[in-house]
Amino acid sequence: MRFCSLGSGSGGNALVVEARGAAGTHRVLIDCGFSQRELELRLARAGLQTADLDAIFVTHEHGDHIGCAVSLARRHGLPLWMSRGTWRAIGEPDLQGLLHFARDGQRITIGALELLPYTVPHDAQEPLQLRCSASALHLGVLTDVGCSTPHLIAHLKGCDALVLECNHDRGLLAASSYPASLKARIGGRFGHLANDVAAQILDACTHAGLRHLVAAHLSLQNNRPDLVRKALAPAWGRDQDAIVVAGPEAGSGWIDLQR
Repeated sequence: MRFCSLGSGSGGNALVVEARGAAGTHRVLIDCGFSQRELELRLARAGLQTADLDAIFVTHEHGDHIGCAVSLARRHGLPLWMSRGTWRAIGEPDLQGLLHFARDGQRITIGALELLPYTVPHDAQEPLQLRCSASALHLGVLTDVGCSTPHLIAHLKGCDALVLECNHDRGLLAASSYPASLKARIGGRFGHLANDVAAQILDACTHAGLRHLVAAHLSLQNNRPDLVRKALAPAWGRDQDAIVVAGPEAGSGWIDLQR
């Protein structure tokens, strides 16, 4: 199994997860927060085309995550997974049989790839995040969440790789020019993860088999890669430079999970 961020931030998010098995190679696009043209450019940068995708999974209805998902699914006949709450939040579009409802704890199998959705606290109708598995390898994806819960920790434990939201530094957010209401939303229990909370989650999930860590969804105004690496370093317990920061433009390169 391997994965690649096509971009991560408030301007758009997309992550490709790929698994190879006896039935061939299968790829799922997790979130689709760009225009179709921009998404195609970013896929090409990763050596892919839209035709290489087998399904789309949308975590929630916010524009930087759902983006062109509906139109992309319709144009290319791609199965589109989302929660019923997300579907309702975007106006209950008719997807002519392409729509599949996801729910907490209900496994989804796409070729050799298994997706396990789990609920998280975020200010959306029914947000889900994912644990992705293939051949005893596990990738935990956690972005757009306001606080830690035992439920999300349970789904991230034992992973070989984590994509972990590190949205803001508390000091930078407090000193920013954002309106008080926006600061409260971002820093609240249903907002986005502060660096210190992300570090607490990492500490709860760190084990000998965790070999890859990707920090994601950094705020351009209220965070910096150096602050993220410094916050995560104690829990990570290894070289800070090994922590990959997925940027809004470059995303990340392909990361292979092997044992």
